[in-house]
Amino acid sequence: MESLLAGAHLHPAAFSPASLSRCHPPSVVVRGVHHVGGRAVRCAYTKDAILYALEHDEMFNSEEVVQWESGKTINTIAAAQGIQISRRCRPRYPSEGSGDDKAVPRHILEQIVWDKEVEVSQRKAKKPLMNVMESSENAPPVRDFIGALTAAYGRNGVPALIAEIKKASPGRGVLRENFNPVEIAQAYEANGAACISIFTDEKHFQGSFESLEMIRNSGVKCPLLCKEFIIDSWQIYYARSKGADAILLIAAVLPDLDLKYMLRVCKNLGMAALIEVQDERELDRVLKIDGVELIGINNLSLETFVVDTSNTRMLMEKRGDTIRDRGILVVGESGLITPDDVAYAHSAGVSAILVGESLIKAEDPGRAIAGLFGKELLH
Repeated sequence: MESLLAGAHLHPAAFSPASLSRCHPPSVVVRGVHHVGGRAVRCAYTKDAILYALEHDEMFNSEEVVQWESGKTINTIAAAQGIQISRRCRPRYPSEGSGDDKAVPRHILEQIVWDKEVEVSQRKAKKPLMNVMESSENAPPVRDFIGALTAAYGRNGVPALIAEIKKASPGRGVLRENFNPVEIAQAYEANGAACISIFTDEKHFQGSFESLEMIRNSGVKCPLLCKEFIIDSWQIYYARSKGADAILLIAAVLPDLDLKYMLRVCKNLGMAALIEVQDERELDRVLKIDGVELIGINNLSLETFVVDTSNTRMLMEKRGDTIRDRGILVVGESGLITPDDVAYAHSAGVSAILVGESLIKAEDPGRAIAGLFGKELLH
């Protein structure tokens, strides 16, 4: 549940070659440190141990780990990277406490993260990581999320569509009363969506992992993105066990080390990771990470819920050359409602767009896709 630095369990497969992980029991391993005089110090390991591989992994020797070992808190390390979300890791929802246990979040994103910490803790207690990992191994094969976006862009000459299924949002309440996620997914696919995003957060968006699983088992062939507020690698394995092909990672929530580790977990599972940024500082952080293939630029402030569609163009003007040189596919997110909006995002340099609200609120969400693009999409 906590940040990787705060003692979250690490699985060896994400740190070592597959052959190494097969040489050892499929158990969870933890950071190899002891506390001496109040300071965390590393242990020494034999060369045939998984922890030896961890000790010599560049991630394990990152600046964040050194800072943590020197006594800095996780929130302090995150704040230095521009992250304004504090982590509380309380056993109950913040609004249910009193005194020191009661907390007032600074904005809706912090509230969501605090609630997510409680939710994930409860889910992990019912289904531990090892059980979820075993379930993920028996999930349907991973579909090529990025390949589907690239192919759709080539077919239509306009940004590929990730059509989103979302029943509600904190800012606007219920978006669709007559809500059947499978029917909506089928309509999206029939009308040219390249991929489908499913909100799985229950408390704030009225989503569910059950909806994700139902859509995957319904015969829908589009790759599926699990739209979740990821704070723990457990959620990635759980999403894969339900049939997800891609996962959302939010730079405003996750420190650099967590992003690197979770990206590695995704690659180990064969999943795509859509890393979402809101501003230049977050984009620069993400561009420093090796292996990034998919970046989402959100025009919606997750703190204020204010939309500014020029955000994508501004960031692409500043960092577009680097993004193109690295072959990273960019997804425009939020505030895209009309064909002019789509054309504006396309001219800014995006190859895909993620659209939910304008489609989900339409009488026929599938047919609304043609209205969004100003033409029928090939599929």
